[in-house]
Amino acid sequence: MGLRALISVSDKTGLADFVKGLHAAGVSILSTGGTAKAIRDAGVPCTDVSEYTQSPEVMDGRVKTLHPRVHGGILMRDTAADREELSGKLGGEPIDLVVVNLYPFAATVAKGAPFDVCIENIDIGGPTMVRAAAKNHARVTILVEPSDYAGYLASLPAGPDGSERAKYALKAFSHTATYDTAVAEWMQSQLCEGRSAVLPLKYGCNPQQKPASVRGLLSPLGPQPLPFSVLCGTPGYINLLDAVNAWQLVKELGQATGLPAAASFKHVSPAGAAVYAPLSDDMLEVYEAAGKQLSRTAADPLCSFGDFVAVSEVVDASTAALLKIEVSDGIIAPGFEPEALEVLRAKKGGKYIVLQADADFAPPDEESRTIYGAQFRQRRALDVITDATLANVVTAKKELGEGARRDLLVAQVAIKYTQSNSVGYAKDGQMVGVGAGQQSRVDCCKLAGRKVETWYLRQHPKVRALPFKPGVKRQERINARVRYIEGDMPPTERAQWLTNFESEPEELTAAEKSAYLKTLDGVSLASDAFFPFRDSIDVASTRGVDYVVAAGGSVGDPEVIAAADQYGMTMAFSGVRLFHH
Repeated sequence: MGLRALISVSDKTGLADFVKGLHAAGVSILSTGGTAKAIRDAGVPCTDVSEYTQSPEVMDGRVKTLHPRVHGGILMRDTAADREELSGKLGGEPIDLVVVNLYPFAATVAKGAPFDVCIENIDIGGPTMVRAAAKNHARVTILVEPSDYAGYLASLPAGPDGSERAKYALKAFSHTATYDTAVAEWMQSQLCEGRSAVLPLKYGCNPQQKPASVRGLLSPLGPQPLPFSVLCGTPGYINLLDAVNAWQLVKELGQATGLPAAASFKHVSPAGAAVYAPLSDDMLEVYEAAGKQLSRTAADPLCSFGDFVAVSEVVDASTAALLKIEVSDGIIAPGFEPEALEVLRAKKGGKYIVLQADADFAPPDEESRTIYGAQFRQRRALDVITDATLANVVTAKKELGEGARRDLLVAQVAIKYTQSNSVGYAKDGQMVGVGAGQQSRVDCCKLAGRKVETWYLRQHPKVRALPFKPGVKRQERINARVRYIEGDMPPTERAQWLTNFESEPEELTAAEKSAYLKTLDGVSLASDAFFPFRDSIDVASTRGVDYVVAAGGSVGDPEVIAAADQYGMTMAFSGVRLFHH
């Protein structure tokens, strides 16, 4: 007895030549509807499934292949009992080849078809036949791609061997999985509300990257909610990357220290991060927060430009008042007092992005992303930063006071969510310099170190005494102070810079900067991996660093420890690398 094929395809590419080849090899063909017509139009005989089953198509063609003779013929094992049951009890025959591809559901959705039309284009019989044939690949061949027709014809008259049938089966299960995912994601977009909704985004990283969206994960329990809900504004792709990273940072930092935490994110790395610590009158003046009402949440005024803010606590009115004057894109927090939410919703004409994080959201232990057609999977960075992270002190100096521990935890958690390679400096509960994404670790130390110098020199008496004209805006004052500290302005820029002042400021000389920087101490430094050489420690020593935490584990550890001992630093090895990409 020759082979028998069941063919029902939506994509009829290459079908005519394929069935001609099957017919020439003596393969008999069962088919349905439009596929049967296309086969006959190619001059090849076929038997209608309804004739084979002795059961007509019903319900406008919704039910035609869901029949025991069809699925018995596909699922029959090569045993005497199954053969007898199929032929004697069911009146069927073995089906050796199933050729099926599914209704064009995705194409129907892409055309903007109405909901009920899209529902009608969800294939039922097709996936059932595909999965049945794939399951029984020990005997049956399943083809879901026209590109596989030629290979199958070349295997005749015997047909593919067991290993080839298994490969076809794998492709078939992938085919139905992709199809089911498309249906589930579409229904999620149509039916889910609130945090489970699919959020369409304006565009991806760049305006030409369309379409773009974000959705909750699909799971056996159904669509899972997003870890946040949108209270105001329309978030973009980069906004949300910043938001979810920033929220993870402040949540972990709050848990590690027991203190309210805040972070400022730009381009998926923290521009700043801090926990609650009372600010001196001098620092309040430097941050232009003197005289303002500050809560524990708002104790470290954030001054990043065009950032996304994250706060670990419910946002109160004083925090909202500070954010009102900042050039910021949005905020994520676990909650907002009514007055604070009213202030933030009015910011940027109602376009300020306000996200409420789900503080109880538990992400899966594994995460994945698709890049250039390749899916990457990994275990999340589940290693929690705690006091135990600092337990292994490897230097001669062992002392780690409460403030140093706090600052090392702040720096280590912040670096965990910074693009690698990265190091960060912290003091008084706040990040004062972050070096992200450098190929050389010592370059990270230098980059972040320059930020530390600028932060500290903002407190220099000459900087604080700059004679600004009335009416100069806050961000312009901040920028002018930084450029004064850096002091490398070309003539055209300097001329514009001078328009901010009532009189020309006296130069802040290199000698004055150097002398002032020598008074800086008590700084903590964290790295996301080991220091391969002592050069990073040498650089850190010029920025007031007294405390260090790094992964350790390098062949250069003895040299690095010796350098830390030379400068009287206390250094702990965490034993955990924290690369973040």
